Amino acid sequence: MTEDVTVTTMLALFLPFIGAALAPSVARRGGGRFVFMLALLPLLSFLHFLRFLPDVAKGEVVTGGYAWVPSYNLSFSWFFDGLSLTFALLVTGIGTLILLYAASYMQGHAKIGRFMAFLLLFMGAMLGLVAADSFLMLFIYWELTSIASFLLIGFDHERRAARRAAFQALVITGGGGLLLLAGLIFLWNMSGVTQLSLLVLGGQNLGGHAFYLPALFLVLGGAFTKSAQFPFHVWLPNAMEAPTPVSAYLHSATMVKAGVYLLMRLNPVLGQTPAWEILLPFFGGLTLLVGAVMAARQTDLKQMLAYTTVASLGLLVLLTGFDTPHAIAAAVTYLIAHSLFKGALFMVAGGVDHATGTRDVSRLSGLGRAMPLTFAAALLAGLSMAGLPPFFGFLAKEEIYAALIGADARSVAFSAVAVIGNALMLVIGLAAGLRIFTGPQTPAATAAHEGGFGLWFGPLLLALCGLLAALAAPGFHGLFSSPMASAIAGKPVTVSIGLAPHIGGPLMLSLATIALGLVLFALHAACRAALQRLLAALGPGPDRAFDGLIDGLVLLAWRITRVVQNGRLDVYVTLTLIVLAAALLVPMVAYDELPALPSLPTAMPLHEAAFLLIAVAGLIAVLKAENRLAAIVSLGIQGFAVSVIFLLFGAPDLSFTQFMIETLSVVILALVMTRLKLHPADHRPLPQILLDASVAAACGLGLALMLMKVTQGAFDPQLTEFFSAYSKVIAHGANVVNVIIVDFRGVDTMGEIAVVMITGLAVLALIRIRAPRLRAGAADTLAPSRKTGATSGEGRA
Repeated sequence: MTEDVTVTTMLALFLPFIGAALAPSVARRGGGRFVFMLALLPLLSFLHFLRFLPDVAKGEVVTGGYAWVPSYNLSFSWFFDGLSLTFALLVTGIGTLILLYAASYMQGHAKIGRFMAFLLLFMGAMLGLVAADSFLMLFIYWELTSIASFLLIGFDHERRAARRAAFQALVITGGGGLLLLAGLIFLWNMSGVTQLSLLVLGGQNLGGHAFYLPALFLVLGGAFTKSAQFPFHVWLPNAMEAPTPVSAYLHSATMVKAGVYLLMRLNPVLGQTPAWEILLPFFGGLTLLVGAVMAARQTDLKQMLAYTTVASLGLLVLLTGFDTPHAIAAAVTYLIAHSLFKGALFMVAGGVDHATGTRDVSRLSGLGRAMPLTFAAALLAGLSMAGLPPFFGFLAKEEIYAALIGADARSVAFSAVAVIGNALMLVIGLAAGLRIFTGPQTPAATAAHEGGFGLWFGPLLLALCGLLAALAAPGFHGLFSSPMASAIAGKPVTVSIGLAPHIGGPLMLSLATIALGLVLFALHAACRAALQRLLAALGPGPDRAFDGLIDGLVLLAWRITRVVQNGRLDVYVTLTLIVLAAALLVPMVAYDELPALPSLPTAMPLHEAAFLLIAVAGLIAVLKAENRLAAIVSLGIQGFAVSVIFLLFGAPDLSFTQFMIETLSVVILALVMTRLKLHPADHRPLPQILLDASVAAACGLGLALMLMKVTQGAFDPQLTEFFSAYSKVIAHGANVVNVIIVDFRGVDTMGEIAVVMITGLAVLALIRIRAPRLRAGAADTLAPSRKTGATSGEGRA
C-alpha cells in the first residue's frame, strides 16, 4: 500500500471512534437535531473500503499498518481479503443505516448523545476486529465489542432486566474472550507468527500439531460464546433489552457474527480435521434447532427475530465445519442474506413498536394500510428470510441443501435438521413480514402511522438489496461471494448459484421445507401452545442455570473470603510468611538445589566478631523483651550492628542508608507505640509462640540458603559493566550506587517513597482516630468525680 492509502485506511478505521467522541457534543449543542449527521462518518469509511473491492475481487489482499512494539513483533496492522472486506462493508454500510434509524427512533431522548456514542464505539470495535491482522489487535477489539455491547444492552440501566442482560452478555462473551486469548497464544507458539495474514496465507494446517486440540477448544470457546452457540446462546435473546437500533445492528452486522468470522478466518488453519468436522456441525445443528424452536414459541416480535438469529448462527457454524464442495459457498451466501433481511426486520420491529406501542404479534394485524412503506420492507425481508424466490435468501437456502445432501447417515441427519430449522424460520419470516400487516385491523393497529424517513428508509433499502443481489447474482458473486468463499477455503472458490435452483435432491429438500413451513405457519398458534407445554415440562434451561452459577460463585467467594479474610492481621502475616518459606525451601529440596555449606572461619578480626555478637545480643533482647517499647529499642541495636557490618565489608552507602532507616524506624515506632498505648506484653499461648517461631525460622533459613546458593554461583558481571560504563555517560553521576537508585531505578525509588508516605498517612490516621477516643475516655473518667464533688458540696451547704 502507498503511504496515502495507509493513512486514509487508518483514518477510515478510526472514524467511528472519532464519531463516538463527538456524539455527546453534537447532541448537546444541536439539541439532538443533528445527530443524523454522524452517519456521514461510517459512510465515508464504507466508501473508502469500497475502493478495495476491484482488487480483492481479483484475488488480491490489502495489508498495511504500523509497527507498535517491533522487538515483540507487535503491530497495529490490517488485512483485507474477500472475508474481512465483506464484513467491513457490512459493518459500515449497515451501520450508516442504523445511525440514521437511531436518530429517528431515539429522537427527543434525553441521552441520545450518549447512545450514539456507544453505538459508534460498537461499530468501531467490530470494524477493527474484522480488519485486524495482529493477534493482539484482534483480541483488543474482540473484548472492546463485549464492553461496547455491555454499555448498549444496559443503556436503560434503571431497569433491572436491562442490567441483568448486560451483565450476562459481558460475563459470557468476556469469559470467552479470555479463552480466545489463550487460544491465540497457542496459535502463536504453534505457528511462530503473530499476524493473521501470515497464518492463513502461509499455507500451513495445524491439524497435526501436538497442541492442536487445546488450541481448537480454546478458539471454539471464544467463538461459541460470542456467536451464541448452545448452551451459551442465552445472552443473545436477553440482549433484546437494548433499544431496537442496537438489536438491529447487533444481529445483522456486528458482534454476534464475530465468532462466525473467527471460525471462517481460521478454517484454512484449523479446519479439515475430524475434530473440526464433528464439533462445528454438532453444536451448529443443535443451536439451529434450539433457536428455531424457541423462536416459534415467542409472541414478542423482537424475541422471535432474536431466536431466529441464534438459529442462523448455528446454521453458519454447521456449514463452516461441513466439509463438502458447496458448504463454504452456502455459508457465505447465507451470511450475506441474513445480514440484509435480519437488519431490515429488526428495524421494522422497532418501527412497529414505535407506531403502535407494542411488539406482541397476537395483538397486531392489519398494519399494512397505515404503514405501507414499512410493510413493503417487511414483506421483502420476510420472504428472503423464508427462503422464497426471487430473493437472496432463496439462493442461500438452495446452496445449503446442495452442501448437506448425501446418502450417508451424517448427511441425512444434518439435512433433516436444516429442513426443520429452515421451515420454522419460514414461519417467523412470514409472521413478521406478512401476518401482522394483513388481515383486519386490531385495536393496537388503528392508531398506527408511518414513521419518519429514518425509520423506513434503512429497512426498505436493505430489503431491496436482498432482492437486487439475487436478480444480479453473477455479478454480485463475482464481487462478494466468490472472494469471500475463497478466503474461507484457502483456495479459489467460485460461487455460481442463481435463481435457477439445483435440480434433484436439493430442490426436493427445498420444496419440503416450503411445504412444512406453510403447514406450521397455518398452525402457528397451536404449535406455539404445544411448545410452551413442552418447554415447561423440560424445566429450567441454560438461562436459569446462569443465575444459579452466578449465585454459586458469589456464595463460594463469600465463604472463601470468610476463611482467608477474617480480619486478623496476624493471620495474614503468618500465611504470607508460610508461603514465602515454602517458595524458598520446597524448590531447593525437591530439585536437590541446596547450597554447599561454607566452612566456618578459623579466625575473625576482633572488631567484626564484636559487632556480630552485638547483633546476636540485640536479637536475643528482642525475643526476651517484656514490653513492645523495649523490643523496638532492642531491634534498633541489632539494626545498628548490622549497619556497621555493612560498613566493615565495603558498603558505606548501604550502611548509611541502614543507619537512617533504623534511626527513623526506632523513633517513629516508639512514638506510635506510646500514642496508641498498645498492649505492653506478649500474651500469646505457647502453641502460637511455637508456630510463629517455626515460621520465622523457616523464613530465615530459606533466605539464608537462597543467598548462599546465589553467591556460590558464577558471577555475571554484565550489570556491573553496564552501570560502570553508562552511569557517567547517561546519568552524569560518578557515584554508581546513587545513580542506580535515582536514575536507573528512579521509578522504583519513587514507589518506595510513595509506600513510606502512605504508611505515614496511615499512622497519622490511626493517631487521629485514637486521640478523640482518649479524650472521651478521660472525660468519662472525670465526670463522676465532678458530680460527686457537686453533691458533697451541696450537702455541706
